[in-house]
Amino acid sequence: MNLSEINIREKEFHNKLQSKNNGRFENIFYKALHNLYVDFYDFLEKNSESKIILDYGCGIGSVTEKVARQKPSKIVGADISDVSINKAIESAKEANIKIEYRVENCESLNFESQTFDLIYGTGILHHLNLKTSANEINRLLKKNGKMVFMEPLGTNPLINIYRKLTPNSRSVDEHPFINSDFKFLKTLYGELEIRYYGFLTLLFFPFYNKPEKSRFYKFLAAIDQKIFRFKFLRFLAWSVLIVGKKV
Repeated sequence: MNLSEINIREKEFHNKLQSKNNGRFENIFYKALHNLYVDFYDFLEKNSESKIILDYGCGIGSVTEKVARQKPSKIVGADISDVSINKAIESAKEANIKIEYRVENCESLNFESQTFDLIYGTGILHHLNLKTSANEINRLLKKNGKMVFMEPLGTNPLINIYRKLTPNSRSVDEHPFINSDFKFLKTLYGELEIRYYGFLTLLFFPFYNKPEKSRFYKFLAAIDQKIFRFKFLRFLAWSVLIVGKKV
């Protein structure tokens, strides 16, 4: 497995992260993206049955196991972190779920071209060379194959200040998405949709507990979607859902 210096740093960072018993402090904020996760899993549920699927940067396999229950014909999880893959393998064994896991560099995977019907990932592309990884995903997808990714945005100045103040919470090479990244992706995919999430839901996250049961959260999420209809306000979002189709 050929690794660049950035690949090596990412591997070391995530091996160290997954070797810890406690999670990241930033996990407390992710409830603000509940509606993003709902849309993400809804897409996977509608597009997984009888498909050959790749979890691109699968980590410890939490999402992989959920998708495996949607009856794909085959599902593979690939990640650069051997610590993460070992955890994923053990978890799948305990749950008696059939998943093929591989320690791989997602920028250059050992699969034949046009292998997968669906490729998805959660917060992986911003850790990689986007042009290299996006071209690799495109290579691996069958004609009319689909991709869906959740990624952070790097355009909200307040969120960027927080990132600068907490450098140890993330890898030094990660690069949240900016507008030029979306322009590049549009050159690769015949169909590409970008959905925006997490402004007011993040700003007011201390004021609700379980978003799925909170009327206040639902109100904030609905206002967010109205805000994001305006292109000049989309920079305020925390994260995006990227949905593409290879034609």
